[in-house]
Amino acid sequence: MTAPNRTMVLGIILACYLMIIVDISVIITALPDIHRALDFSSTALSWVQNAYALTFGGLLLLGARAGDILGRRRVFMAGIALFTASSLLAGLAESPAWLLAARAAQGVGAAIAAPSTLALLTITFREGIERTRAVAWYSAVAGGGGSLGLVLGGVLTEWVSWRSGLFINVPIGIALICLAPRHLPETEREPGRFDLAGAASSTLGMSAVVYGFVRAASEGWGDRLTIASFVAGVGLLAAFVLTEMRAEQPITPLRLFASRERSGAYAARILVVSGMYAMFFFLTQYFQGVSGFGPLEAGAAFLPMTLLVFAMVQVVPRIAPRVGNPRLLTGGLLVALAGMIWLSRIGDGTPYFPQIALPLLLLGAGMGAALTPLTSAGIAGVAPEDAGAASGLVNTAHQLGGALGISVLVTVFTAAGGGQNAHQLAHGVASTLTGSVVFMALALLVVAAVIARPARSPVAAADVAPG
Repeated sequence: MTAPNRTMVLGIILACYLMIIVDISVIITALPDIHRALDFSSTALSWVQNAYALTFGGLLLLGARAGDILGRRRVFMAGIALFTASSLLAGLAESPAWLLAARAAQGVGAAIAAPSTLALLTITFREGIERTRAVAWYSAVAGGGGSLGLVLGGVLTEWVSWRSGLFINVPIGIALICLAPRHLPETEREPGRFDLAGAASSTLGMSAVVYGFVRAASEGWGDRLTIASFVAGVGLLAAFVLTEMRAEQPITPLRLFASRERSGAYAARILVVSGMYAMFFFLTQYFQGVSGFGPLEAGAAFLPMTLLVFAMVQVVPRIAPRVGNPRLLTGGLLVALAGMIWLSRIGDGTPYFPQIALPLLLLGAGMGAALTPLTSAGIAGVAPEDAGAASGLVNTAHQLGGALGISVLVTVFTAAGGGQNAHQLAHGVASTLTGSVVFMALALLVVAAVIARPARSPVAAADVAPG
């Protein structure tokens, strides 16, 4: 068997992951158009994001397990096929229910395909500078793909329609399905079974918690269904943990959390992405509802940040060996936090330059520096048989953060009186950006207390050995 062409492998992996990540945000700049075209309510509009993010995040671990059992290339192709077909259906949607169902199906396809991307990257590139460069590109896609989606969504919505942001996945998906058998290595199939109870309890538990936050925004915290959603969510997540403790072949081997570095990386990623995606969601509405930007201008407003995130790919692999991942991660988050604090001072008369553009540049520099060491920490020291599960957890943390941040801050936006006129909207957005500051500060606290603090002893072999 000939060695895989690493450049092609990386290209396919990045193209797939970029398509999946862009799809989270490509529709954000189109939300006002979708709101009008399909008659969504203001709170229901958040489900255009959450329907995708929750099925994506909730089923990622099952998708990672499927790759181990059935072969990662085979599962990768199946996931891309489902994602491509459901993108077509979403673009054809004529009602809110149709669009949300198609978005949920997109999330399922993404959950099947995404774990194989980081797992294939891990086994294709040797640990050291080669893998650092590959992970840097992967992390740039994770961080910059969201803002790139805003730019692309703005262009397509302004020049074509909101549906084109979904249709664009179809030719890309078909190309990936054609290229994968020729260039991606197939992994050995491992005997095993699917942990369906674990997958169901985790997905339903996270969905119930997010629904509770969204429901609270419209009906209040004392609403019976709001309370019932939180109770059900906590109960299902507790059942998930118990299931994983007892399962012979869990989708989430709890030994992955034995490493303080990995556990801290998962928690910090949830918090960082919560702050960032909520910022994307609400700042886009600010641009269009307060600044008077069209979809194209609103998307282009994020372009400096996007370019800086991708530019950091050239810098991070060079400085990481000298300063160390913990310092790079801490420094990046400090810069990003400074940018978010500055951005949270926004008002209804704030000009784009310098009060918005410069904070976005700080966010781009900080996230570009932080995401590579954060991704590396999430897969550090895992055994080959756990590569799929570890990569699944990294992606799960990313998607859970996106859904959680938006759903939590929707309640903040509503409580702050975010309404239809420009003044109320600006006040509501400023309040949500303050919430993003809190998320980023908590992430920095986790990194400082858990990842950056020197361990008293090296990670034990038991942390990475199957057990």
